[in-house]
Amino acid sequence: MQWVAAALFALAILHTFATKFFDHLSHTHPRHAGVWHLLGEVEVVFGFWAIVMVAAMFALIGGTQALEYVDSRNYTEPLFVFAIMVVAGTRPVLQTAGAAIRALARLMRLPGAVGNYLLLVGLVPLLGSFITEPAAMTLAALMLSGTVFAQPVSERLKYATLGVLFVNISIGGTLTHFAAPPVLMVAATWGWDTPFMLTHFGWKAALAVMFNAIVVTVAFARELGRLPVPAAPPGEQPMPWAIVAVHLALLAGIVVFAHHPAMFLGLFLLFMGLATAYPQYQDRLILREGLLVAFFLAGLVVLGGMQAWWLQPLLMSMSETAVFFGAMGLTAITDNAALTYLGSLVEGLSDGFKYALVAGAVAGGGLTIIANAPNPAGIAILGKHFHEQSVSPLHLLLAALPPTAVAAAAFFLL
Repeated sequence: MQWVAAALFALAILHTFATKFFDHLSHTHPRHAGVWHLLGEVEVVFGFWAIVMVAAMFALIGGTQALEYVDSRNYTEPLFVFAIMVVAGTRPVLQTAGAAIRALARLMRLPGAVGNYLLLVGLVPLLGSFITEPAAMTLAALMLSGTVFAQPVSERLKYATLGVLFVNISIGGTLTHFAAPPVLMVAATWGWDTPFMLTHFGWKAALAVMFNAIVVTVAFARELGRLPVPAAPPGEQPMPWAIVAVHLALLAGIVVFAHHPAMFLGLFLLFMGLATAYPQYQDRLILREGLLVAFFLAGLVVLGGMQAWWLQPLLMSMSETAVFFGAMGLTAITDNAALTYLGSLVEGLSDGFKYALVAGAVAGGGLTIIANAPNPAGIAILGKHFHEQSVSPLHLLLAALPPTAVAAAAFFLL
């Protein structure tokens, strides 16, 4: 069963790199466009192959053991990402965040959309250390969608933005011990608190985030400068302060209880009741996008749980320097939180090994869609703006390599 699970995991990874091909087939073979489009949805990939693996478990080891394995998995993260995406993507939250970003951008006095863009790829990822990385990804992606990606900009700018955003979100959550999934997996076991994260990771991550943001902004300043200055949409309805306050309170509550599904899902259901009672203050809720991302992450939990037999020995056989670069590379083909969790199970690791494992895992979190939990959320929101409404995994990898190198240098050399 372990070998079968490893083979299916490899097929799922290959499938993520082939989604562009399936999307192309959906346009060139309209007779079966629905099937090809389904296989081309990158958020569906790991959920699909997880179902195949569970079916294989039923056939090979029996239904009882298969059900016991599925029930033993922890689905808190997929549920949380779904809830935080939907609430963070509401009109009251977006209007509040957008107004704050526009006010700061005006103070910078930069042409066109340059100042707004710089803040979205630089400041918002750092907020992920406080509102969690999935919430930061949702806010940044939705605001970029409306101000930059919806404009007639080049594919080069779109991919460069996506690469920098993914890397900056991955490292931008390391200023605290509770916001980045790979840090959370080890924080309690290794005794890492927020002061530790700030002094060992946070300041380095902040420097790398701002450097990446400034470089990509300067590189595309001419194109961004031609875009209209972001402003409130015409006829935008002012939000009553009570509605905004309740939405922000529910968002904060979901963040505070991020690791307690009964609590944050209760708050989410309360939010759904509020949204139904006051539809005039809501746009379309991103329920479909949130469910697709949750399906993706749940599939990764199911598939990834059967990979420890080869991943853990591989990690533990490396030196401190090797594990830094090894974790960065392995993160591209498996969730970075899974890598750090496996490391937390081993006793007697040196402080240098612990640092190298986590630093490598977060530095490589932007290389692929599966490298970091918030990445599928970004794809779900921004993917519709790319050619054939599909993001090329290869182009994403190439776009993410330069900011990843900056992140690696910051953690390895500073």
